[in-house]
Amino acid sequence: MEYFVAQESVVRTIWGKADTVLFIFAGAAAEFAVNKAVDWLYFTGRLPADPLGRLFSTVEYARQIVFAERHEAERAIDTIAAIHAAVEAKRGQRIPAWAYRDVLYMLIDYSIRAFELLERPLSAPEKAEVCAVFCRVGQRMGIPELPATYAAWLLDREQHLSQDLAHSPFTTNLYAQYRKHLGPLRYQLLLQGQALVVPAPVRGLLRLGRRSWLEPVVPIYRRTQHLAVSKWVKTSLLPAAYRAQISALDREPAPARPLAA
Repeated sequence: MEYFVAQESVVRTIWGKADTVLFIFAGAAAEFAVNKAVDWLYFTGRLPADPLGRLFSTVEYARQIVFAERHEAERAIDTIAAIHAAVEAKRGQRIPAWAYRDVLYMLIDYSIRAFELLERPLSAPEKAEVCAVFCRVGQRMGIPELPATYAAWLLDREQHLSQDLAHSPFTTNLYAQYRKHLGPLRYQLLLQGQALVVPAPVRGLLRLGRRSWLEPVVPIYRRTQHLAVSKWVKTSLLPAAYRAQISALDREPAPARPLAA
């Protein structure tokens, strides 16, 4: 049986825990909001209407790719590519190649950042493994000019961060939707979590501050994340309707099902 991601890969370890996955997408939610191509996320209207639902559908597909057999993972990637192609056809223009790369680069960067925040530093080969896995996803989607090595990715990531980000009315609207769907307390927790994981250019554009008041809590959480109280904290970070999905992030996902655009 051949898997898209090797069973011993650190990528499976990273994407096999709810804690890490939630931080990955907290970071991505921040960076999406200031990406210059964020208008594409508004074209269908689904993201501002249900940002948490879109979060979990995206998480589900990403985890399907990480844990599935090769043919199932490739089918999931092809479905994602087809969904994007359909959106492009409806709008009558192409999503820029740099925007596709930005999304892949978020998955690489926040996978590394979230795991190192909550668990331990990754070795150079482990970071290269994360980069290689998501670049293979990009290759299957036909995304051009992907970096061949982790070192090349680091350089390109810095260039993308310097060129592809801007605060816009979409940023303001998207954060208003986050607050609406999370409520004031959970929204503040989101901001503090994002401040822990996003790179400096994103943190600056969103005015998240240089430090998070969650920072002193992280070492305690590392030592107690297996306890019931920490599991309760984790499930309390999102509304009750999503607690089943959060718990499911600690298990390998079921076979893929179609994702709506």
